[in-house]
Amino acid sequence: MTNHEVEVKFYLHDADAVRHRITNTGGLFRQRETEANIRLDTDDSALLGADALLRLRKTDTRCVLTYKKQTAPDGSGCKVYEELEVTVSDFEKASAILSRIGYRPAQRYEKIRETYAMGEAEVCVDTMPYGNFLEIEASPAVIRDTAATLGFRWEDRILGNYLGIFETLRKRYGLDFNDVTFENFKDSPVDFGEIVHLFTASA
Repeated sequence: MTNHEVEVKFYLHDADAVRHRITNTGGLFRQRETEANIRLDTDDSALLGADALLRLRKTDTRCVLTYKKQTAPDGSGCKVYEELEVTVSDFEKASAILSRIGYRPAQRYEKIRETYAMGEAEVCVDTMPYGNFLEIEASPAVIRDTAATLGFRWEDRILGNYLGIFETLRKRYGLDFNDVTFENFKDSPVDFGEIVHLFTASA
């Protein structure tokens, strides 16, 4: 069975202010989790070349294997993915099994995610090593309404994924690392707020 994920992101200049906005407009806090992610691929980067992602994720409470592939634009102005997920019981063994069949760790990335429920939308405040972001997942109409309720301009939405954003940052700033970790960004020169305009839908 095929599932689809529909989402947009917004950069957060002030994450605390947005957290207050979420709860003040009826958002209910669900959980806060630290994520350790591995992007897996073949030696010739076949998945990356096909604009697909195979990801193994470990959080404080679970381990999930995910396949994602971006679909053709549907006119909604949102990012739409085919997404298949399954829970696995052992992070290290799952990684070893995938490596045995040719899908080896290609990149690691970290994230802290706070999840809220706002009506029909799932709203996440994501702390990435290079900045804070809001992600809204729902139907296109609900996403637009939720973004407006929270005070975001639709043209300021970001349609790229976090690893794609990192690739742009790496080239722009000459970053000499591949893994998107908090340790790697500790002394980096990146100021996302200064260049967010490069990533918005209006760019």
